Amino acid sequence: MNQQPSNIHKLKVCGLTQLNQIQELMAMNVDFLGFIFYEKSPRYVLNHLSLEEIFSINHHGKTGVFVNEDADVILKTVQKAGLNFVQLHGDESDRFIAELRQELDPEVNIIKVIRVGSNDSETKNKIQQTFSQQFTTSLLSPIAYYLFDTDGKAFGGTGKQFDWTLLNDLTIPLPYFLSGGISEENIGNIEGLKQKPFALDINSKFETGPGNKDIDRIKKFKNLYL
Repeated sequence: MNQQPSNIHKLKVCGLTQLNQIQELMAMNVDFLGFIFYEKSPRYVLNHLSLEEIFSINHHGKTGVFVNEDADVILKTVQKAGLNFVQLHGDESDRFIAELRQELDPEVNIIKVIRVGSNDSETKNKIQQTFSQQFTTSLLSPIAYYLFDTDGKAFGGTGKQFDWTLLNDLTIPLPYFLSGGISEENIGNIEGLKQKPFALDINSKFETGPGNKDIDRIKKFKNLYL
């Protein structure tokens, strides 16, 4: 039987599309609600909910997921949907992130996704270099959190787990979300991480179809492991 990971108490459920399921997740005190604003995603939220409907959701952890989107679009979406977090899931440059940070409301935080492929020295050096670059010009990074996810052919979640032991060879300068195929079967492996995640990010493993969450399974997972 898997043991409960220590020092992890927060949960993000991403790819939400249905108001009734969102209300159920809020009732169980899920910390972050993820809405995907990427048209190519099967969980593209604006195919299901309007910006006004998202704005009306009274929650402190509304997170908008964007992929290589124009800054103006992100800023308008944040305002119209009342988002609390911006998750950048594409190839956004450090300059883009810094400029976006200046334009965003100070209370809106940025989560930068780092997509992880193979566990080799080249990958680890590239990630560590990314950390260094984002902290060179200022002691304060424009990013509040990192999110590590499995790399794939297309942007977005793969539902697959990357080799989490890679994280033990990194000096991660910020709290981070762990994503990529998290389930009841592998959550116990988090105990082997030196720097534990700030939060877990679940999506496709807890669905009956794209954007249709298995609420009972999420509730059981949260009660058992968080």
